[in-house]
Amino acid sequence: MRQRRLTILVATAAVSASLVLAGCSGSGGSGSTGGNAGSGGTAQITFWQQQFEPYQQKWFKSYVDKFNASQTAVKVKLQVVPADTWAQKLKAAQAAGTQPDVATTNYGGIPAGVANGQFAQLDGLIPDKAWSDLKPNVSNFVQVAGKHYAYPMLVEPSTVLYYRTDLVKAAGLDPKSPPKTWAELLTWAEKLTNGNVKGMTIASVAPELGWSSWGLQYNACGHLPINDDWSAANAKDPCYTKLFELYQTLFQKGWMPQQPKVGYPDATPYGQGQVAMMANGSWAVGQLKQSYPKMIANTAVAAFPSVDGDPSKPTATLGGWTLTVDSKSKNKEAAAKFVDYLLAGDPAIMSDFFKQSGFSKYTVRTSVDEALAGDKDATADPFMKVISEQVVAHGKAEPAYPFDISLAFSTAIESVMKGKADIAKATQTANDAIDRVIKQQRLAGTAPQAG
Repeated sequence: MRQRRLTILVATAAVSASLVLAGCSGSGGSGSTGGNAGSGGTAQITFWQQQFEPYQQKWFKSYVDKFNASQTAVKVKLQVVPADTWAQKLKAAQAAGTQPDVATTNYGGIPAGVANGQFAQLDGLIPDKAWSDLKPNVSNFVQVAGKHYAYPMLVEPSTVLYYRTDLVKAAGLDPKSPPKTWAELLTWAEKLTNGNVKGMTIASVAPELGWSSWGLQYNACGHLPINDDWSAANAKDPCYTKLFELYQTLFQKGWMPQQPKVGYPDATPYGQGQVAMMANGSWAVGQLKQSYPKMIANTAVAAFPSVDGDPSKPTATLGGWTLTVDSKSKNKEAAAKFVDYLLAGDPAIMSDFFKQSGFSKYTVRTSVDEALAGDKDATADPFMKVISEQVVAHGKAEPAYPFDISLAFSTAIESVMKGKADIAKATQTANDAIDRVIKQQRLAGTAPQAG
């Protein structure tokens, strides 16, 4: 479950800012103190892991211990850092030259880190076969100008459609044929709204719309509301009209909660039976299994519908985590050896992670997919195959531009959704706001080049 999602976004932005400071400090730095060789020629590597769900801490510790026990050339020291102190602690370590050799890094933090010389290039340090094992649409997430600067661990789709099969049947709909278009989704939402049960729940406030709608923005227009080179806003493209109308209709028809008590990442309204359908990230699978296990038997998942029914268009962005090696590490080869072992080596290691997650997170490697295909727990899971093949396969990377851009556009969505402005006025306001951000933050021409 990602109830910390907004905290993480803020933390990521703060880390990006700290990377800029580090890149501009002019300090040559002595590299991580953890990179010093220990007795007997053993390379001592520090690994900072941002704190996630409890099972993840257990999994990381288990495999760090196994790696250390498997050989004597490299010893990894694991440190778990709470998410709310991560940015401050990393910035302080960078200033002191004691930053970790290896760290968990969000996909969105990679371009800024590369721009400021924070991360070591991993081509040549991690075998070529590890890169060819990555799924094509994920491989670009860790590249800048065709070079790899991180190895991905997992992806979490931001938008999946969950629905109650029992309520769908009761409404005269076919649970085996979920809505394929936004028009069909609205029909389902209307028919499933019954008494105190709303047809569906979806984000309805700007900060959450800012990131949860990225995939739908791509779906509507094939692009985000800014030019590819970040030189000008593109929020007024007419193709966004249907996106605004989707949110507007759901809200103004009363087919979704008007004043939700929890945020988008929280599956509680669905788990408690307050809504018949839910747009949420893949992490909701874990929450349902843990907190609302009785709901699983009557729950099905599908890719969120496409504007025109084309299932190959993205409906979700893929957030997630990677491991990066610090550019100033004194033992880059040893650090990369650990990254290769944990994330790119024996598929059984990452298969175990996904099992521990309750299959609420998804693999980035073909070989791990193949390993899970032979695992009875994975094949028996009611959600994994659909999300992996129909959502993850078409997902896009989260944008690397400042969240101010996303917030400007999502504020427009919310204003239209709640009847505070018409689409023309809202998109003009968003366009003007994005152009101001571009000018104030000097973004023109700074968009990272992936491939």
